[in-house]
Amino acid sequence: FGVAEPDYFGTLDLATGKATLFIPRLPAEYAVWMGKIPSLAEVQSRYGVDSCEYTDQLPAQLPRDKRVHVLKGYNTDSGKWSTPASFAAIDTVEADFDVDASTKLYDAAAECRAFKTDAELEVMRYVAALSSEAHCEVMRKCEPGMMEYQLEAIFTGHCYYHGGARMMSYTCICAVGENSATLHYGHAGAPNGRVLEDGDMALLDMGAEYCCYGSDITCSFPVNGIFSDDQRTVYEAVLSAQEAVEAAMGPGVEWSEMHRLAERCILEGLVSAGVLTGDIDAMMAAHIGAIFMPHGLGHMLGIDTHDVGGFPEGRERLTDPGVSKLRMNRALEPRMVVTVEPGLYFVDPLLDAALANPAQSAFINAERLAHFRGKGGVRLEDVVLVTEAGIENFTVVPRKVADVEAVCAGAAWPPPK
Repeated sequence: FGVAEPDYFGTLDLATGKATLFIPRLPAEYAVWMGKIPSLAEVQSRYGVDSCEYTDQLPAQLPRDKRVHVLKGYNTDSGKWSTPASFAAIDTVEADFDVDASTKLYDAAAECRAFKTDAELEVMRYVAALSSEAHCEVMRKCEPGMMEYQLEAIFTGHCYYHGGARMMSYTCICAVGENSATLHYGHAGAPNGRVLEDGDMALLDMGAEYCCYGSDITCSFPVNGIFSDDQRTVYEAVLSAQEAVEAAMGPGVEWSEMHRLAERCILEGLVSAGVLTGDIDAMMAAHIGAIFMPHGLGHMLGIDTHDVGGFPEGRERLTDPGVSKLRMNRALEPRMVVTVEPGLYFVDPLLDAALANPAQSAFINAERLAHFRGKGGVRLEDVVLVTEAGIENFTVVPRKVADVEAVCAGAAWPPPK
């Protein structure tokens, strides 16, 4: 229903399509603290429903001769059950609440959310473009001596001031140096609090939310604006993976195969860098890719950052290292919006375990690997719509090394025509 206010309920008659909102009957004092109390007609007009009633009328409005479904279901991403709607007088309702049947409503709603309408896509294009602009602004203003949280402040301020996006899709990840090897850095225990040093690489995973729809974009760039040879080596391995995946995406393509393609590209980059040696197919069989990219390639995006719909009926989470981290296991279809976010990281616990495993250490040049340890990682993340012909990329940020350096130096993006 897209309702912003708390304590509302909504019903949908599956036979007729009639949508009704039920709003709380607020006391007069509410207006003193929270502003004018809207009328039923005003709420009905704002949200475009067929009718509007008060919540104390909900029990009487529920049908006595039909099954009532509630949104109870299993979230295949989080592994948790959703809490169905409940209200004070629910025990007095004589309608047939069939909890088993209600999971079908949840599953159907989740599948609907996997495919975006034109109106949804309009909002998602907007918030992705806004987030892209904010990322570029951070690149221009970033310099050694700043704090990680200042980069977050630049981003969030730009999104709100220039685009009206008050909320973020998730806690901003502003990781520099070794912090960029922590995949979800930026949480309460590590709150973007490090000083940026000359020679650091920054990994910034940030996305605004607008009208309940999210964006999810990651940029990686040198804090001083100029790539070192080592930074370029790692960055271009990740970029090659992102470009290869986006070129191969389209209807009918299995997402797990895109993950494996990204792993292969990153392994090729590590071979070129001298970190790995040997046959790529043999490395894939030994799951070397999961050491350096210990997360899934991407996920569904929409009302939730990690949106529902990734595991439709008959599809389960995969078990092999690497692909086991995927938040979706299905073939791509038109109108799906997904993220494409390959990464390459030097995570000490994973590297130590690999070096202690003869089946994996045989491919690793330990001396060359030591040169990269402690330097964090790189991730590049785009928001992508699957189309009949392939994809439409909603993300508008520089990706080539020369373009990243130009924006860090103050250039406009996209370049003026």
